[in-house]
Amino acid sequence: MNPGVARSARFVLPLLLVLSALVLAAAPLVERVTLRWFVKDLDLRATLIANTIERPLLALAMRGDTAGMRAMFARITEDERLYAIAYCASPWSSPIGSSTLPPRIGCADAPSGSGGSRHLVDAAAGPLLASVRPLTSDGTLDGRLLLVHDLGFVSRRSAEMRRYLRWFFVGLAVTMSAVSVLVTELSWRGWVHGIRAMLRGDGRLRRSGDLGPRELRPIADDLRALISDLEAAHRMRDDEQLAWTPETLRGILNRELRGDDVIVVSNREPFIHVREGQDVVIQRPASGLVTAVEPIMRACSGTWIAHGSGSADRDVVDAADRVAAPVPDPGYQLRRIWMSAEEERGYYYGFANEGLWPLCHIAHVRPTFRSADWQQYERVNRRFADAVVEESRTSDPVVLVQDYHLALVPRMVRERLPAATIITFWHIPWPNPEAFAICPWREQLLDGLLGSSILGFHTRFHCNNFVDTVDRQLEARVDRETFGVTYRGQRTLVKRYPISVEWESAGARGAPPADEARVRVRTRLGLPREQALGVGVDRLDYTKGIEERFRAVERLFELFPEWIGRFTFVQIAAPTRASIEEYQTYDHRVRALAARINGRFAREGRPAIILMVKHHEPSEVNEYYRAAELCFVSSLHDGMNLVAKEFVAARDDEDGVLVLSQFTGAARELPEALVVNPYDADQCGAALHVALEMPAEARRARMRLMRGLVQEFNVFRWAGRMLLDAAAIRTRGRFAARSLHAVTHTRASDAPDTQGEPIAALTGDGHAR
Repeated sequence: MNPGVARSARFVLPLLLVLSALVLAAAPLVERVTLRWFVKDLDLRATLIANTIERPLLALAMRGDTAGMRAMFARITEDERLYAIAYCASPWSSPIGSSTLPPRIGCADAPSGSGGSRHLVDAAAGPLLASVRPLTSDGTLDGRLLLVHDLGFVSRRSAEMRRYLRWFFVGLAVTMSAVSVLVTELSWRGWVHGIRAMLRGDGRLRRSGDLGPRELRPIADDLRALISDLEAAHRMRDDEQLAWTPETLRGILNRELRGDDVIVVSNREPFIHVREGQDVVIQRPASGLVTAVEPIMRACSGTWIAHGSGSADRDVVDAADRVAAPVPDPGYQLRRIWMSAEEERGYYYGFANEGLWPLCHIAHVRPTFRSADWQQYERVNRRFADAVVEESRTSDPVVLVQDYHLALVPRMVRERLPAATIITFWHIPWPNPEAFAICPWREQLLDGLLGSSILGFHTRFHCNNFVDTVDRQLEARVDRETFGVTYRGQRTLVKRYPISVEWESAGARGAPPADEARVRVRTRLGLPREQALGVGVDRLDYTKGIEERFRAVERLFELFPEWIGRFTFVQIAAPTRASIEEYQTYDHRVRALAARINGRFAREGRPAIILMVKHHEPSEVNEYYRAAELCFVSSLHDGMNLVAKEFVAARDDEDGVLVLSQFTGAARELPEALVVNPYDADQCGAALHVALEMPAEARRARMRLMRGLVQEFNVFRWAGRMLLDAAAIRTRGRFAARSLHAVTHTRASDAPDTQGEPIAALTGDGHAR
């Protein structure tokens, strides 16, 4: 709603309600008063008629001339208000009256006495007023005159009166509303002008020593004290002038979140302690989340809370389940959460990866939801939330909740730390509302996520899907202009943060030149130096399109047989979720497909496909990136896919070709890649041929553009934007709280009532705190 309309409505609507109540209350009163006025008037008319016709009427009565009496009555009743008239010699006699006299009215209605009036209702005539007037001759009562008046005109006059009354109040309401709105707008403009003058540091005010309008003086110092904070936040948002590095991120933390508590919460830990014989070794999991978030934590020196899944994880933590990381250069603390086998089976393998994962990915695998899994999911999410509260050094930490495993944590933390700034990032796609409605606990998941201050997705498309889902499933206020959702009295911003990789990556530091990597990888694989290589790096997951990738390699050999024996595709596949039946089946299918294709196209020790299903460290993966002619990413549905960006970041020789699925978020950012439909084997096979035949100049031109984008929009920028938004929310919150306190004080000192709303508007938050 327009702010001016909203302000006017605050005054006009109550005024209209009050005036409407007055109209409803006044109408019956006016009708009663009007009726009394008309009855009194008719009684006077009855007395006047009786006095006028008394002598001639008694003369006709003395002669017994009933015909003359009726003729007289007929002439008199020509008056539209006089319905009937009759003469009664006594209460027991029959009336002599006009032809319009109702049968139910007789002389018994005209008792002896001085006269009077009473209301009657006739079925045919409607409301009537019967008036009795005595007729005397020489002081002796000689009869009574019965006059019956038609009260229908009173109803008509009352209706006209009500209509005039309504129009009068409408005019009064319009006039009063216009005056109120005018006064309100003038007061508002003066108030806002004073606020803006102080925010600008208006020179005229400084020179004169004036603090602005009298009602603003109590908050002038607070406003000016916060101007520098707001200006700093604005300057930091000028992304074009920033080189995003770990130092930049640390600078943001020092300036914008100085002294604030930063906590990351995720299911996957950044490194795992694994026991191999008598030794404990460290492994880094194959995870896009870890790739993105771990460099940030090294820059932030905060606390990372994650599930301790390694076989030796318990052996290296202290009494509080913490361990310094990364080893051997501690930069942050890792707090490990423990689970029983039953909890991990229900929470991780069950609800998260048999339910939410296939629900959110269009990979043609049916999601499975079980109530027992949901219970474990709730229980484990509560444990993570408890750990956040325990690790918080302040009442308002900055909490970064990562991914679909922990959808309930934001609300659980919000209930215990209401002042916390909670940023939740959903790393996988968000489905459309119809698909999400499959989940039996959809409302609970949405409620949990809307405990966040900011909810991030990779793409605008996923933001739209989430907002549409909330609009469809919950009673929430959705602002599609600012992508804000207000639910349970709290506002959540839904924002796009395209995730990226570290520049320069840890795996690339100290890496050998690309030419050396080519020789080392081919020697390790037993391939000749001239052999062309393609590489794919994924977890062994059905959403990654590994089967489609192998079929594309097969189609390449069918369409372009000159590549048989000259090209080998190396697939690095990290084992994952092996206890889930769908993943076991997928593993068997991938191995069988690779064996079949090798059976057709392997030549003289040169396999068509080399499938390596084992864990690889980042430095090893980086070497394969640098040694390959191309990298093939064929995901069937992916939020972003960081393998594509890792490959680009690794190619400091500006060589190599990226073949990229159109169903990844990265395809929107890297149009210089060869973008393909992984379901179209012919198109993918042709793209592999184009990549292998592409001239060196074209390869360098494409890679140079992609590297420039990945370098500029790296993971530090991704995290920095989220932290800047968090800092802005916290600054606005402090600004609003301090200003509201000052306004309350001002209003207590008889300041105008229009002061409360400008503070909410100036916070840029869209709702008052």
